[in-house]
Amino acid sequence: MKFTSGPKSILGGSSGVGATPVVLYSKTTPAGGISAGGSAAATVRRMRLEPAPAAWDLVSLALTAVAADFTVRRDASVDGWTREIDLEVAVSDASRWAGLSDRIASTLAFLTTDRWSIGFADGVDLPEAPKKPRLSTADSAVLLSGGLDSLIGVTDLHAAGSSILAVSHIVRGDQANQVRFAQRAAAVDHLQVNHNVSTPWTASETSQRARSLLFLAFAVLAATATQRYADGDVVPVYICENGFIAINPPLTPGRVGSLSTRTAHPHYLGEFQTILNAVGLRVELRNPYAEKTKGQMIQESADPDLLAELAVESTSCGRYQRYGLQHCGRCLPCSVRRAAFLSAGLPDTTSYRYDDLATYASADLEDLRAIARARIQVKDQGLDRWIGNALSSPHVKNAQELRTMLERGLGELGDLLDHYGVV
Repeated sequence: MKFTSGPKSILGGSSGVGATPVVLYSKTTPAGGISAGGSAAATVRRMRLEPAPAAWDLVSLALTAVAADFTVRRDASVDGWTREIDLEVAVSDASRWAGLSDRIASTLAFLTTDRWSIGFADGVDLPEAPKKPRLSTADSAVLLSGGLDSLIGVTDLHAAGSSILAVSHIVRGDQANQVRFAQRAAAVDHLQVNHNVSTPWTASETSQRARSLLFLAFAVLAATATQRYADGDVVPVYICENGFIAINPPLTPGRVGSLSTRTAHPHYLGEFQTILNAVGLRVELRNPYAEKTKGQMIQESADPDLLAELAVESTSCGRYQRYGLQHCGRCLPCSVRRAAFLSAGLPDTTSYRYDDLATYASADLEDLRAIARARIQVKDQGLDRWIGNALSSPHVKNAQELRTMLERGLGELGDLLDHYGVV
């Protein structure tokens, strides 16, 4: 399916033959098309920030990808999962981006497991600049989702003396936590945005793997609106994710596709960094916890008292909204969370729908059973057989450290199973 994106002034309500129009930075949805990013542009302007044009181009690309990801149903594809998506994105300087089409397509393919085709065209109208722009005094930008890892990240950065610009992608149930965590970490600015993709169709794809591209793009956007960036420095963007979930090796062979996300995988971040460098954006992506398990992140917190106070308020569940803003307690993210609390010896008072795992039948504990099968595979066939090609990337320079981290992470999960007698 083909999508053509840009401002309303160049799309004019028409997308050309066979393409769906995506009007960017507008709250008005065109007939037969999509709108995206209007609220985000207004928020940036309201904060009086004026990011670099190339950063806006990156956000335009990400918004278009999210709109397509939201629209094209996987169950309508030939194999029920893999889609073919063609994007043409209007940017401020198409020549800057043209040579990157194949790399961007392969990066998106790694992220979403789809086939992408990317093209660029001139003619964009950048979002309206504020009348009295200012530069943030932050020395870095950090993704703040409201999850436990990002909470540890912002508290550690604050304890280290960093002045941070927190960047949050608003999700129902997390907005208040994002604000509270940013305040407690003394963020000098807090950019809370959403894609606000609006379509005339009622049914949409739920997997939405491309959202992490947009989350990163907003953080890059924020980083370019700092005094440090204006002074010519490289500004770090922190993606705080425990290494086990960042690598996310499939627990079983059957979980390679839909159940293995790659939003902080070193290959994806490395490819993203290559794209940033190529378009001249002086931003450096960093994951300080790439070699740590979630349990280690808790144990090594730079502010354990603050973390002990706030940790239970964080969100980890992959089904949080499905369960009425309550942790399910049995999905893989919940299992990693519970294992981390257990490993660190930190009391876990989180409200879980499936609380005492010992009382539920194995059919109710699909993800935990997958963990149990992974343990058996490692015991019978070795760790490397289980890891497979999860560390195969030119961007992975620390494979041995990541290998031992994955072993520790599976050990934490195994201790959780033993604690509840799940076999």
